[in-house]
Amino acid sequence: MTPPRARPGLTRDRVVAAGLALADVGGTESVTMRRVGERLGVEAMSLYKHVANKDDLLDGMVDAVFAEIDVPRDVGWRESMRRRAISVRTAMQRHPWAVTLMESRPTPGVATMRHHDTVLGVLRGAGFPVALAAHAFSVLDAYVYGFAMQERALPFETPEDTAALAQAIFARMPPEEYPHLAWLTTEHVLQPGYDYAHEYLLGLDLVLDGLDRALASARA
Repeated sequence: MTPPRARPGLTRDRVVAAGLALADVGGTESVTMRRVGERLGVEAMSLYKHVANKDDLLDGMVDAVFAEIDVPRDVGWRESMRRRAISVRTAMQRHPWAVTLMESRPTPGVATMRHHDTVLGVLRGAGFPVALAAHAFSVLDAYVYGFAMQERALPFETPEDTAALAQAIFARMPPEEYPHLAWLTTEHVLQPGYDYAHEYLLGLDLVLDGLDRALASARA
């Protein structure tokens, strides 16, 4: 007779992973100690040996998201920041609930602190003065998180959804009253191959272009 398989021991990592799984489906409002316990097959009280409360659990979840983000250090600062921005957006797509929490935790974890320190290290190593490094970090995060929040709020998900919505709006929009919107819709949004997601990389390169010029000025 095969003995029953032992259940893995409860750890903080397992509790955090269960919280992540719940939040990815139903947002942070779906994360309760009871539901996390149910997912792990334990009583909610057992969780308090590993997380102090829901805030502590959210801290761990945010830290786990930061641990997924790549900040390469073996390339130039611009390529590093570009890849980092792409990695952040990918993490936000996996965990859409996280976008409003990523920079709001008053007790950041180890992965969160390491991430921020690495970004600053890349900028410092490239010769960014301290004030410009702070500005660069701020404007990059404003763009990355801002785009993620806007993308999350949009009423479409695929290029086909975008085209269908644009056509529906355009059908109710007299071109003579809104000539510039009509121009944008027909000449850009409804063109073959249009995908709103492409705006992300285009805008990111504009931000990086500006920082490149600012760094050149600082060096001069």
